[in-house]
Amino acid sequence: MQIEVLKDIERQVLWTACWMIHNANNLRPKEDEDVKVGGHQASSASMVSLLTTLYFDILRPEDRVAVKPHASPVFHAIQYLMGNQTLEKLENFRGFGGAQSYPSRTKDIDDVDFSTGSVGLGVAITSFASIVQDYLRAKGLGIDRPAGRMVALVGDAELDEGNIYECLQEGWKHDLRNTWWVIDYNRQSLDGVVHEGLWRRIEAIFKAFDWDVCVIRHGALQRAAFEEPGGAALRDWIESCPNQLYSALAFQGGAAWRARLMDDLGDQGDFSAMLKRRSDDELSVLMNNLGGHCPETLREVFAGIDHDRPTVFLAYTIKGWGTPLAGHKDNHSGLMNPTQFAAFQAAMGVESGQEWDKFSAIRNETAVQAALPKVPFFAQGPRRFAAPKLADLPTFEPVEKLISTQAAFGKLMDQIGKSDSAIAGRIVTTSPDVTVSTGLSAWANRRGLFARAPRADTFRDVRIPSTQKWAFAPEGQHIELGIAEMNLFLLLGAAGLSHSLFGERLLPVGTVYDPFVMRGLDALNYACYQDARFMIVGTPSGVTLAPEGGAHQSIATPLIGISQDGLASFEPAYADELAAIMAWGFDYMQRDGDAPKTGEWLRDATGGSVYLRLSTRPLHQIGWRNDAAFQAAVVEGGYWLREPGPNCEVVIAYQGCVAPQVLEVAGRIGQARRDIGVLAVTSADRLNAGWTAGQGQSRVERLLAGLPSHCHLVTVTDGHPLTLSWLGSVAGHRVTSLGTEHFGQTGTVADLHRHFGIDAAAILGAVDRATPGAPIA
Repeated sequence: MQIEVLKDIERQVLWTACWMIHNANNLRPKEDEDVKVGGHQASSASMVSLLTTLYFDILRPEDRVAVKPHASPVFHAIQYLMGNQTLEKLENFRGFGGAQSYPSRTKDIDDVDFSTGSVGLGVAITSFASIVQDYLRAKGLGIDRPAGRMVALVGDAELDEGNIYECLQEGWKHDLRNTWWVIDYNRQSLDGVVHEGLWRRIEAIFKAFDWDVCVIRHGALQRAAFEEPGGAALRDWIESCPNQLYSALAFQGGAAWRARLMDDLGDQGDFSAMLKRRSDDELSVLMNNLGGHCPETLREVFAGIDHDRPTVFLAYTIKGWGTPLAGHKDNHSGLMNPTQFAAFQAAMGVESGQEWDKFSAIRNETAVQAALPKVPFFAQGPRRFAAPKLADLPTFEPVEKLISTQAAFGKLMDQIGKSDSAIAGRIVTTSPDVTVSTGLSAWANRRGLFARAPRADTFRDVRIPSTQKWAFAPEGQHIELGIAEMNLFLLLGAAGLSHSLFGERLLPVGTVYDPFVMRGLDALNYACYQDARFMIVGTPSGVTLAPEGGAHQSIATPLIGISQDGLASFEPAYADELAAIMAWGFDYMQRDGDAPKTGEWLRDATGGSVYLRLSTRPLHQIGWRNDAAFQAAVVEGGYWLREPGPNCEVVIAYQGCVAPQVLEVAGRIGQARRDIGVLAVTSADRLNAGWTAGQGQSRVERLLAGLPSHCHLVTVTDGHPLTLSWLGSVAGHRVTSLGTEHFGQTGTVADLHRHFGIDAAAILGAVDRATPGAPIA
């Protein structure tokens, strides 16, 4: 694209982005006057040149982009210019149903590759998307299309986020490639100006992980000025100028630049003559011509990358560039006042009444209109793919009679691994350094570990006996990770979007110690927000890791499963329940029906991700129940393990591995209380979602419908008691809820169940106290 055309587009994008924000604030209701969107105005302006150059000159359809959160107006403006965003949604920016404040895969209609807004995560996920792309291509999948670059537009303040550095290390381990991070180095954050010399630290960190580093400091005008007599002094001054001073002078303008330069450098003949040749306005343009605002420089640098190594671009910019707010330290929350905006509109040449015209700020509309259809990135239309659904769901054989759900999970995964089904070939597993201790070792041994280049298992090669086969190869289907749980969920998110990003379906399965789900909770929420599809297995759960102490015991994770949108949560007690859930889960992960309407929280047509909370506590199995009615009841959330009679006085409802003590108590109170029932809850999440949806009679309402009003519910779970306490609200029954509410300590599982009051004696006591009748022995 001709550079003048590119600059014309740049003007239009800047105008539309700023007008969107100005319009959004003018339309804000009076009660919301304290809620401003100033941050978007300044941050967006600093990114205009970068995004314009990338989208209109550098990117190709196969590339995928994560846009810095506060640059969303620039992204929407670009999509609007290309016909991929509507005027109605731009007019309602940040309003209900309008263009989103941060680019969203699920809420926006324009072609968003990665949602952003959860700071740093939109950056890191591009690395894992590149690893997923390599994984697919190593299997011969998607090779009919060129490999794309995974590009992140990064705010320099985002580099404070620890998940970015965790992901750098994981990328180094996996020989990361085809990844670009473009840092908007405007040196301003929400509360101030970044520390001096930060760029040196950034450069050193990236080089330590074998990234190429391109510092884009000076634009074409500045570089030309440096070649003039006296130019070397100007360059030295710019490169030594403190961040705060440079920002302040950018806000003050040409006269302030001139005065400061003369004060600092004095009358130096050639240097003074260079300044005199420029008016104040021309001097201001020169000093604002940093590399990140110069399409010529950006094009030259981006186009000069002729390799697939990961590359970071440190692009110097001025926050608020091109607006009256440029450089001011308060511009993150600042907005142009009416006088400032009127002057800005006049400078942009936009006539009153033409503010929403797609070409209102463009000087050569004919040339731009001729160029737009030829822009490679947009030439093929929307770049989201669809992938065929894998219909051959696994069927499972019975496992041992005494087994935990974690061990059963490993056995069931191994059964899939033995098969040559299409689903087996599309499952990719991963774990943050706990593959063996979470039940995935049999699968990993059978299917192998993934690496782009083969790496031998030295222990096996030298004939040292080991149960693990840790050979790496392109054919492997297990991606081993370091211990950072944020990376686990970012990888699951990227792999769970492979059908849309790359047109090839994967079924990602990840395992993690259940208490450490909370270490990666931000990334888990981010993956679900993007509608990524995966199965996460949290194990061991509850107090199962009793000898490890309270830090290894999970309390709140069942509540996370209930509250997390886009995630269907289960906690089975028995292996046959787990088998039914896993078979259903692999189908649920592939569903793509219409998005749920308000109140339709089960997402049965839409699909989503699946969370399994498993235990290492071995249970004697009831049998192997595989009839359709049982399997349907399990995935709906619960069934009667012991049907209550017509005069039921007490129901014990449980979830998970506390089943043995519940059954013991049910047997002991049978003579003292009438018609008792035992409700096996396999998914408090699914039961609750169906009930709160209010769409006809839900599963839990049907289960409890026949209970007399005097019946008392006692709920038990190895987790927070609120997980099941809501059951009393369904039909107005009294309820006593038992569970774990406090940090545990070391001991045996029995010790801790007794300590928390969820052992048989505690359940018996709760029933005795809550129901009338003779004391229970």
